[in-house]
Amino acid sequence: MPSQTLPEELHEYRRQIDALDNQIVALLAQRFEIVRAVGQLKARENIPVVQGARVEEVKDRVAEMASRQNLDPQMVRDIYQRMIDHAHDLEDNFKSVGAKA
Repeated sequence: MPSQTLPEELHEYRRQIDALDNQIVALLAQRFEIVRAVGQLKARENIPVVQGARVEEVKDRVAEMASRQNLDPQMVRDIYQRMIDHAHDLEDNFKSVGAKA
């Protein structure tokens, strides 16, 4: 396939996507900083890591926001499920460390 010069417009879209990716990663870092604090609190107060009602509340809330933004709500639910699973793993680590101390 011959080499093709890509339109500048595509490069501009990619720059915009890259800038948004930077913001998304920064927001994820902030979110997981708070998750770590939550994990420490749950370990200290002996609160169970998984709060099923809260998980569903968060996923329902973001799915509704996704719908209002013309995004696929299931895709957003799936992304949040992955983040929540990771948050639970981090919180479990705090519980494990606390139990050994």
